[in-house]
Amino acid sequence: MNETILNIYLIIENGLVIEYRANAYEIAGDDEDKIKYLKKRVKEDFSKAYKFDAPSDKYGRFMKYYKFAKLEDRGKHPNLYAEIFDKFNISERPLICVTPVVDGIIMAEE
Repeated sequence: MNETILNIYLIIENGLVIEYRANAYEIAGDDEDKIKYLKKRVKEDFSKAYKFDAPSDKYGRFMKYYKFAKLEDRGKHPNLYAEIFDKFNISERPLICVTPVVDGIIMAEE
């Protein structure tokens, strides 16, 4: 059965999450194969990924990465990535691979 899966990038500068990027794929297979597929494409996908605004407060200040990570750990990522999920017309719990890009460096496993 085909499923929409996502490579999501957190663009982090000076400790702040300032942007998201994402690419979606419609593929079949088990979750392990899908994760391997996404990880294999991390560096290639980055340059062509769609750009999205990162969350900010009412003053336009971006969220510190450590606060963002705490929200992810608590399972709040559907709220954090709602715009991305809407763009690709997918459920709130898709299979995703999240890769930080810290000060211009893609933090991907080799």
